[in-house]
Amino acid sequence: MEAIKNRIEKNYKKLNPWAEKNKIEAYRLYDRDIPEFPFLIDIYKDYCVVYDKTEVVDQGKNKDMAVLESLQSVLGIPMSKIILKKRERQSGLNQYTKLQSKNEKIQVLENGVPVLVNLWDYLDTGLFLDHRPMRYFFLKNSKNKKLLNLFSYTCTVSLMAAKGGAKTVSVDMSKTYLNWGKDNFILNSIDPEQHRFVEQNALEFLKSASEWPDYKHSFDMIFLDPPTFSNSKEMDSDFEVERDQKFIIESAMKFLKTDGVLYFSTNKRKFKLEQSILESYLIKNTTEKTIPVDCFDQKIHHSFEIRFKT
Repeated sequence: MEAIKNRIEKNYKKLNPWAEKNKIEAYRLYDRDIPEFPFLIDIYKDYCVVYDKTEVVDQGKNKDMAVLESLQSVLGIPMSKIILKKRERQSGLNQYTKLQSKNEKIQVLENGVPVLVNLWDYLDTGLFLDHRPMRYFFLKNSKNKKLLNLFSYTCTVSLMAAKGGAKTVSVDMSKTYLNWGKDNFILNSIDPEQHRFVEQNALEFLKSASEWPDYKHSFDMIFLDPPTFSNSKEMDSDFEVERDQKFIIESAMKFLKTDGVLYFSTNKRKFKLEQSILESYLIKNTTEKTIPVDCFDQKIHHSFEIRFKT
């Protein structure tokens, strides 16, 4: 127990001053730093979300209590504010299925911007921590621009762009998440009616909407962060990001202005852009600069800026 306690304390002393300085209330405190303790620990204001990623073969060696007691000792946090989740390998959209029905959200700051998270009801909380640098980029570089956010989830990328002065279009198949996104806008005194929230499978949107007169080659920025794999019942066939990259990237580029940028990201650990994409467009690998300081896993995502050749 002493090893995990010492590591949590070391990380907290390093990260807490950084978080306070940058007005960040949601960050990763521990990321499987010690192999014997395969946990993720995320801070959300005065709560902790702990993901136990113990492999099935090791489940008899339960170390949950050692981690929870270390958090109590180091952070002075009561057990009632620690949420433990078993983060098993997910397929398709299972990561979005409900665990509970607490229906409670709290506000946390990200770079001074309040966003809503739900720590109890889903495996994920409504805020993907690894995309914080990208959201900050949109916050600072979106004035008078038009953003298309595909697979928008709770629309936090759209929120940051809107805060930065952009007009946004958010596309997601979940009405629940789009409404969550609208609530994020309202929380920040941004009128959702001045932006678009499209309830549609983003893959179907990519097929159909690129020829719409007000969408064809009309966006300055596109954020495309698809799931690694999906076999949703609302789709005709399954989707795999590496296999289907040509379709989603080429389809997305139809929405982009000639001088625009597609920001493409994927969580598939061994993802490689295929040769035809590398040859067709100007590609800049931005992975290194888009992984936040609190994510020790340097393969948590891959990211690219994709432009038309001039």
